[in-house]
Order: sequence, then C-alpha cells, then structure tokens
Amino acid sequence: MDKLAKIFHSIAIISGESDLDVVLVELAQLGKELAQADRCTVWLYDAKTDENWTLVAQEVDEIRVPARSGFIGKAIQSGKTIVIEDAYNDPRFNQEVDRQTGYHTRTILTVPFQNTEGAYFGAFQAINKRPEGTPFTEEDVHLITLAATYAGKAIEAKLLQNELLKTQAEMIEVLGQIGESRSKETSNHVRRVAMYSYELAKLAGIPERESELLRIVSPMHDIGKVATPDAILLKPGKLTPEEFATMKEHASIGYEVFRHSERELLKTAAIIAHQHHERWDGNGYPNQLKGKEIHMFGRITAIADVFDALSSVRVYKTAWPDDDIIAYFTEQGGHQFDPVLTTLFLTNFEKFAIIRKTYAD
Repeated sequence: MDKLAKIFHSIAIISGESDLDVVLVELAQLGKELAQADRCTVWLYDAKTDENWTLVAQEVDEIRVPARSGFIGKAIQSGKTIVIEDAYNDPRFNQEVDRQTGYHTRTILTVPFQNTEGAYFGAFQAINKRPEGTPFTEEDVHLITLAATYAGKAIEAKLLQNELLKTQAEMIEVLGQIGESRSKETSNHVRRVAMYSYELAKLAGIPERESELLRIVSPMHDIGKVATPDAILLKPGKLTPEEFATMKEHASIGYEVFRHSERELLKTAAIIAHQHHERWDGNGYPNQLKGKEIHMFGRITAIADVFDALSSVRVYKTAWPDDDIIAYFTEQGGHQFDPVLTTLFLTNFEKFAIIRKTYAD
C-alpha cells in the first residue's frame, strides 16, 4: 500500500470512529508507517500536574515527564517542529525516558499540535527512522504534521465532549441528591445506587461506555419524588392504598421530566426513572412491563435501589441484616427481579457489600 493509499485508508477509519483511543492508535500507526519510524507517540500536556504524558505510546506503558523537559516540552512550549539526528548528542534530550523503558533513541521528529484558539497542548513524535541511522526528511515532516493536525483536532473534540459529559453528570448527581433529600435520605444513597448499578452492569457484560452511562444517570431514578407530598413521603407507617397510588406517580413524573430531551444522558435518565419499579413478573408499575420488555438499565437499577433500601435505615424501617437481604433476593429472582441479574448480584454479593461500606452514611 503506497503512502497516499495509507492516508485515505486511515482517514476512512478515523471518520467513522467515535472512540478517541481508536482514532489516536490509528494515527500513531499511520505516522509510523508514513515516516518509516520504529514507533510513534502522541503526547498531551496535563495542566493539573504540569507534565507531558503519553496519551498513546506504542509498545510502552504511560510515560510522564516534566512539562518543559525534553524535545516534547520544547516543541509544545515553542510551537515549533524539532528534527533530531542524534538524540544523545543534543543537551535537550531527556534520557530518563530511555532509562525507564530500556529503549535507545537515536533520531526524533517532534511535531506539536494546537487547539482552535491557537494554543499548543500536545505533540506527535516519531522515533528512530528506518533503516537505522537514516535521518528524518522534509517529506516526513509534512506527513507527520498531517497526522499531528488530525490528532490535535480529535483530542480537542474529545476533551470538550468529556467536559460537557462531566458537567452533565455533576448536574445529574446534584438533582438526584435534591430528590433524595426530600425523603430525608443522604446523598450517599444516590452514590451507592450509582456504584451498585455500574458494578452489576459490568458483571452482566455491558460495555464500559454503557456501564459508565448507567453510573452517571442512575442517581435520577427517584427524581419524581420532588412532586410527592411530604405527608406521604415522610410517613413512618404503612401507606394507605390511596397514598401508595400517589407515591407510585413519581416514576411517571420522573419520566416526564426528561423524556423530551435529545441528550443521551437525559434520555437514559428518563428510562431509568420510568422503569426501575417495574417487575420481572409484570406486577410492577407504572406500565406493568414484563421480563425483557423492561430495559436492561431499569432491571439493573431496580436491584441496586432495593438493595440499598433494604440495607439502609428509613423513616419506616430499620436496616435489614445481610442474611435477610440475601434470602429476599433469592426468593424474588424471577419474580420481582431479572433472574440472571439476581444470580450475578448474589454470586458477587461481597463486591456490593464493599461498595456499601465505602459509601456508608
């Protein structure tokens, strides 16, 4: 495959890929092949630690170095491409990385990349031109600059997306805490439910991205309680049939809060708020969904929420001992709860007990 074909092949992969790690690995491989280098590395500046670190490093683990050290530091600080024919004869070379990795660096090509505001925040580096002893050429500079430009744009877009998701996640947790505060429960309830849900999702084989999405939105499962009257929400005794009917409305109210949003997080929150009180046997509420008619996230959150409710002191009950909780879930698997998820929960009960202890009130 010639160089032009390699470029178009990689662009086709990158254009259809949303996972930043996959994009950067493809770009690093592209840079390696185009410049005929032994390896390529994508570096990023970490403002919190004032270090440069390897976002993608072929054949080595993550490396961190002081922000102004080495060729990477100089390239990012100056915004200029650096081409080196003999690294060990250049005083700017940070030999510590070679000592850490056991690698021997000879020729280096370092191209910084910038964000849309013109600030340099990372660099693309090709190491050891092949065949050994051959210097990097002007053509190599142009080719690696192309890869660096794509890397910069992909990373900036992902960082902005991550910041948006982080902000949304913080807002969701705060809203969840507000909802729980009305029923005199602690903010740790929503954190525990989030972590139980995340753990159970992973055990069920749900991919990390979806498991993390569930962790972020599960605190919103009871947001509809903000509309439940205090006389019902805080009643220490058993609810009357009329009061229970009012209490059940919180599932539909929570759904209405989010259902019009086109944002993935909020659409998922709507599903969880609506379905976490549905039962596997069809006797739940509000829509008497049955079995796999209930979204997987609803089934998972149902187990997480009930486990925390049974484990915690509430205005109407004391905390159950673990033996009683295990007996309840054993009995309700296939009735109230998804039987497969229930088995996973019980088989890994100790993991959930550790989460409960970690986020204890």
